[in-house]
Amino acid sequence: MRIALAGIGKIALDQHVPAISSSPDWALAATVSRHGGLEGVENFARIDQMLAARPDISVVSLCLPPVPRFAMAQAALRAGRHVMLEKPPGATLAEVHVLRDLARAQGVSLYATWHSREAQAVAAARAWLAGRVIHEGRITWREDVRVWHPGQDWIFEAGGMGVFDPGINALSILTHILPEPVHVTEAELDFPENRQAPIAARLALSGNIAADFDFRQQGPQTWDMEFVTDAGRLALRLGGNVLEIDGRPAGGAGTIMGEYPALYARMADLVRKGASDVDLAPMVLVADAFTRGRRNLVEKFEF
Repeated sequence: MRIALAGIGKIALDQHVPAISSSPDWALAATVSRHGGLEGVENFARIDQMLAARPDISVVSLCLPPVPRFAMAQAALRAGRHVMLEKPPGATLAEVHVLRDLARAQGVSLYATWHSREAQAVAAARAWLAGRVIHEGRITWREDVRVWHPGQDWIFEAGGMGVFDPGINALSILTHILPEPVHVTEAELDFPENRQAPIAARLALSGNIAADFDFRQQGPQTWDMEFVTDAGRLALRLGGNVLEIDGRPAGGAGTIMGEYPALYARMADLVRKGASDVDLAPMVLVADAFTRGRRNLVEKFEF
């Protein structure tokens, strides 16, 4: 199937392009970017140009930041194309509701992706937790924004989500593996005095689960979650790629790989079945954290 990739930035080059290139399901037929595309692939400056010129392209994968993404997704869906959304699926929940309803009306597939759910030990953790009682949980998700989003000021603008850009990865795993849904009961958000999105956040969730997100980590990065249950302790480490039960290795390969190929395989399956997958549970928790959150001003942040 022919696919177009819109937004040729770091995440597209690091993850999407290699995943498409290695897939038996897809052929990268076009890119949409004002700043140039990929060698040997036709590029368009605007999505309306691509949609008009390439009716043979049935799927559009959107990798640009969440604020400008809605208009592109809407245009693609109205043109009868299937759409795949990088996380988070939109700048607001209302936007994604509009896209979901439009996809249904157009009879095309919409896929709101959560790449961290495809980490190597997540499925095993979900199976182990099924039916168990969770007494408490702790999420520690700390990374260096300068490493993962170098110079990308949009991430600290309104709608850019700040530390919730990686934090929503943790919440996407959490909402996938827990046997019962959770909600935010308290939140504390740290905003740099020169930015519009938080650089750190601490959440209290129902079920006695706490989350600590921070975009200022230096050195080794931390992507861990731990749970105390009625049957022992479970830990997911390395962003869901290592599973431990009672402190002993129980699954995963210890490397971050295979998440994006799995997303594109899932998208191919959805298109063939004429189905959509739009799970907004992780984004609901982020929205509620902003609603419930106490705001702290912290020192200025510059890249």
